[in-house]
Amino acid sequence: MNEPAAQPVSKATSTAGIEFRQVTKRYGGPAAPLVVKGIDLVVPKGTLTTILGPSGCGKTTLLRMIAGLDAPTGGRILIDGADVTTLGPAERNVSMVFQSYALFPHMSVLDNVGYGLVVSGVGKDEAARRARHAMENVGLTGYDQRSPSELSGGQQQRVAVARSLVLEPSVMLFDEPLSNLDARLRRSMREEIRALQQRLNLTVAYVTHDQSEALAVSDQIVVMDAGLIAQVGTPREMYEQPASEFVAGFMGEAMVFAGTALEDGNVRLGPITVRSNRPVPPGPVKVAVRPEAWQAGAPSAGGPRALEARLVKQSYLGSFVELTLATELGEVFVVSPDVQRRWQPGDMLSLRLGERSVSVVAAG
Repeated sequence: MNEPAAQPVSKATSTAGIEFRQVTKRYGGPAAPLVVKGIDLVVPKGTLTTILGPSGCGKTTLLRMIAGLDAPTGGRILIDGADVTTLGPAERNVSMVFQSYALFPHMSVLDNVGYGLVVSGVGKDEAARRARHAMENVGLTGYDQRSPSELSGGQQQRVAVARSLVLEPSVMLFDEPLSNLDARLRRSMREEIRALQQRLNLTVAYVTHDQSEALAVSDQIVVMDAGLIAQVGTPREMYEQPASEFVAGFMGEAMVFAGTALEDGNVRLGPITVRSNRPVPPGPVKVAVRPEAWQAGAPSAGGPRALEARLVKQSYLGSFVELTLATELGEVFVVSPDVQRRWQPGDMLSLRLGERSVSVVAAG
């Protein structure tokens, strides 16, 4: 795979909470390969930015450099406008919530939450008062004397968040915080983290490999690939206007088809003509199409610009059906909300494309 070109610095709507200026990172000597390859990035103050990408892309390294756990090889890191590149973790006013929670099993919930205050010299009574306030913020009032072993996974996650909150950090970092939870609890906890971030106006950098989690909680999403930023944007921009085939495929499912950009700004895919989501010169292009962009109907409903299709297989998933169809464009995967239809393998259908979830991702 070719490495994506680095994107321009994302624009902050207010003072930058976190800023990377041409940051690089390698582990080992000068001959070792760069893990992070000259990143420019702004996390606006009071917002939540999710860093997303495949394993080994550099996203956790970025988080560790913000925390001061890893030093950059080159470039500068700023927090609230102050250069913290050479500062240690304790000097940055940053708190990190780890995937493992890292709670002390021999301490009560209250003592776990207040631990950071006590070791920094805060008196025991004041530490307990502030710890209870942090626990109230995450819905743990009354859990003071419980031990971590008495808590559910979601409750342990809340303790870890409260322990970070009690230090009143400028920046909070989350490293795969929900990966140990089941699907229903993940959904609940991501909503709680998002509500807490908005209520307290926290600056948050959040690493995950889960695209739906990123779409649900973020003000801004950063997709990384091979140590570079592939694209930065809002959740809607990243899903509906991916800048490359890699981003289109990573931000949810997408199929890429060869097409032709026309003089009038449309793009032709076989017998179908669609409007390009961005200006492209006439000629060959690649078009990413989301499964939900297709509208499936009876053959007679197609019209002159419909794509004829033969149903190969279908799967019923309750609120929608998944269809695999053979067409002149090749095999097409469709997600349809029309669960009432009783299609059978071998049936002929027509496919049309809506305006959304269709993106030109490459020219030539």
